[in-house]
Amino acid sequence: MAVASVYPNYRQPKMRWLPAVPEHWNEQRAKTFFREVDERSKTGQEELLSVSHLTGVTSRSQKNVTMFKAASYVGSKLCRPGDIVINTLWAWMAALGASRHVGIVSPAYGVYRPHHADSFNPAYLDYLLRTRAYVAEYIGRSTGIRSSRLRLYPNQFLDIALIQPPRPEQDQIVAYLRAQDAHIARFIKAKRDLIKLLTEQKLRIIDHAVTRGLDASVALKPSGIEWLGDVPVHCRIERLKWVCRFTYGDSLSDANRRQGNVPVYGSNGPVGMHDVANVVGPCIVIGRKGSFGKVNYSESDLFAIDTTYFVDKKCTKANIRWLYYVLIWCRLDRISKDSAVPGLDRTDALNTLVPVPDGAEQEQIAKQLDIETAEVNDAITKVEEEITLIREYRDRLITDVVTGQVDVRGWQPDVEDVVEDAVLAALGDDQEEMTEQEDDDDED
Repeated sequence: MAVASVYPNYRQPKMRWLPAVPEHWNEQRAKTFFREVDERSKTGQEELLSVSHLTGVTSRSQKNVTMFKAASYVGSKLCRPGDIVINTLWAWMAALGASRHVGIVSPAYGVYRPHHADSFNPAYLDYLLRTRAYVAEYIGRSTGIRSSRLRLYPNQFLDIALIQPPRPEQDQIVAYLRAQDAHIARFIKAKRDLIKLLTEQKLRIIDHAVTRGLDASVALKPSGIEWLGDVPVHCRIERLKWVCRFTYGDSLSDANRRQGNVPVYGSNGPVGMHDVANVVGPCIVIGRKGSFGKVNYSESDLFAIDTTYFVDKKCTKANIRWLYYVLIWCRLDRISKDSAVPGLDRTDALNTLVPVPDGAEQEQIAKQLDIETAEVNDAITKVEEEITLIREYRDRLITDVVTGQVDVRGWQPDVEDVVEDAVLAALGDDQEEMTEQEDDDDED
């Protein structure tokens, strides 16, 4: 049976920031359905959970990103299936969700338990609470001295109105949205696989130019390094520390950040704006913690925060653009220290051996790589934009369905509406744990 366009009758909810909802749906403040709980772990051995703005509450072991590791998790907050978990500091980014696990989260998080387990399908709440209308309400109710450090406290969350369809409708909404999510997740996975292939193609182009230069007829010599092989006879083999130095970025607390036109760079790239630069462009920014080893390039001045290293013209005599490609070739993300906060060790990175041509050839290699990688970069950007568009479509679809703008009561799954949790994992993102990482080191 097809999905109807609308419900037959609507009413205006008490909370004017909500759209008109189906006439028979309930609307009550969150405190009617939930209470705050503060159970603490005595052992710290329970499953460690992550709270993401994209995938809600999930097991941290399922994530493929590097995150903070505490020495002990004793005293962490316990949560149970059906609990709402909110990252108090990042509610404004929708870092919250309904837990499907027994596990532990940060003591700074809010945990809310239903008075009656059957009041809500937790997955329905998971969708509802991350819609833009609700996120806007969190922002409006949160308190803090700056927009990026707003905190949503328990009394503020519990005062927010929740819309409650009859439980059978909630279950149907969840089934429908999970089926649509499965289709969207397969699309995103296919696009990510394409990005991976394009990135590998780009790396092959960079690898060849960095190690062999541009002249295919040039005489070669053994580099003396097994994994590097032969290099042009005129190239020197030097440790990276003789080519450049990595300089630490500076601390920039949120309280000290002022609105301006200077990009602020964290380990994964731009993270905001400021009014003062600490690095003169052209320059390179390398992730030190978080997305460690990631290499970013900027022609303009910027502010590099203390989760990064940077290289500008004061740090090297080499061609900056050529050095950018060399650092990509170095695969710095493979160099890590096993510590509470894994990251890129500067000494280890600078001991990497690299082939170094003269300055004129460095410039030629950089210009040629700009040309040869431009098409691949454009293709990657186009695919990334397609992922962004499908995510925007998903956001709109979820909002329409969970607020009753679309009636899915008559929907029935077909053979293509297969839902597997492993497939839905693609709805996440390589950087989805940004909120937790920023919580832990308070910067990037």
